[in-house]
Amino acid sequence: MHIQMFINGKWIDAEKQQTRSIINPFNQEEIATAAEGSKADAAWAIKAARKAFDEGNWSQMPASERGEMVRLVGQKIKDEREELARLETLDTGKTIEESLGDMDDIANVFFYFAGLADKDGGEVIESPIPDSTSKVVREPIGVCAQITPWNYPLLQAAWKLAPALAAGNTLVIKPSEITPLTTAKVFEFFEEVGFPEGVVNLVLGTGAEVGSELAESHDVDLVSFTGGIETGKKIMQVASGNVKKIALELGGKNPNIVFADADFETAVDQALNAVFFHAGQVCSAGSRLLVEESIHDVFVEKLIARAKRIKLGNGFDEATESGPLISAEHREKVENYIQIGLDEGATLAVGGKRPENDELQNGFFLEPTIFTNCTNEMRIVQEEVFGPVLTVETFSTKEDAIAKANDTIYGLAGAVFSSDIDKAEDVASKLRMGTVWINDFHPYFAQAPWGGYKQSGFGRELGKIGLEEYTEVKHVFRNKNPQPVNWFQS
Repeated sequence: MHIQMFINGKWIDAEKQQTRSIINPFNQEEIATAAEGSKADAAWAIKAARKAFDEGNWSQMPASERGEMVRLVGQKIKDEREELARLETLDTGKTIEESLGDMDDIANVFFYFAGLADKDGGEVIESPIPDSTSKVVREPIGVCAQITPWNYPLLQAAWKLAPALAAGNTLVIKPSEITPLTTAKVFEFFEEVGFPEGVVNLVLGTGAEVGSELAESHDVDLVSFTGGIETGKKIMQVASGNVKKIALELGGKNPNIVFADADFETAVDQALNAVFFHAGQVCSAGSRLLVEESIHDVFVEKLIARAKRIKLGNGFDEATESGPLISAEHREKVENYIQIGLDEGATLAVGGKRPENDELQNGFFLEPTIFTNCTNEMRIVQEEVFGPVLTVETFSTKEDAIAKANDTIYGLAGAVFSSDIDKAEDVASKLRMGTVWINDFHPYFAQAPWGGYKQSGFGRELGKIGLEEYTEVKHVFRNKNPQPVNWFQS
């Protein structure tokens, strides 16, 4: 399988003819080759998107027609969910069950934004000036650059592609260079549906080459990035060249607060799901567990026992509960954090090493890991590990839990488990995070906004506001009875 780029309505290889091997993280086998683009390829794609937007064939198309084309892409995703899920599992190592669920969510995102495309006809506001009208309208922002991560390749792409297109923008998207398969497949659907040339462009390559060009270009009006905090900061700096709009989702260090009055079995189960789902490679992973002192020992004992039974394996095996990490480099990063935790004095309660099973030796596996006796000043508590590593702290009062949960530079998501709903709602209201779950962890859906506080970024995806992110607001004033002002003498 060879993956090409899609620029100005054509499938092409990189200008320099460079390619990259795409590796299955379960066994390190090559599953595809992909074109490896450069700054020149990105510049060409931006030029195509700029021309397409300025010509207006897409931005000025009736919104209902745009919405229908976006809907048709969603339908193709729904129709091809099994093949897309197969490619996603090959590319990321996640379980096929998770990949199938992702495809359903992705199709729903396209359907949702397709339905919103023609729903905002603007707002008429009362003008204080006689014989005049005043209205506020939303217009597409222009050329959008979109940079997506490797952990949820097509899901994160959908969160960007669907609203940008429904709003009438043109775009250039750069998926992670190590997980491009499903994004490229969906570009086949754009071609089949008949999107005008230059409206959607796919450039493959690294952040240093392609990503930097997208962020710096003065022909780009908005850059949307999901990924690491340091890269996000660099994008903010270079995007200032033309003061382009930016939307950033930069991960989190998300607290999961469990009070003594929570449903015990549910809280234990959700704590496992919060951190070990997709091997912890989730921006909103509940990697910080805060447990009320009175139940800490019994809670952690049950948690450890269940963590030991998590089944690692091939994502295509129905018995597998968690797959590998994405790459050798990423596993080494997580292992470095495990060593940091040990050096800081945290207690390694379970895991912390590579599994010994013969069938897992070729994959990038790491055992589910739990540290106890953790404190807030530890790096493993403060920094995003992005792997199957859980830190456990205790708290004594509601105020103590809130203070510890908020003691982080991040503010993406968090959860509260308690049978006292008034208490849970009070805690939720005081957590500085973009999403707070009560008696649950991880649910998201197209209708609800997603994004972070503090250094988790700014801007929102999903929901009505996710569409508004891709628009500019314009005020249109009309004088129905124009007359000379006569401010200056004639």
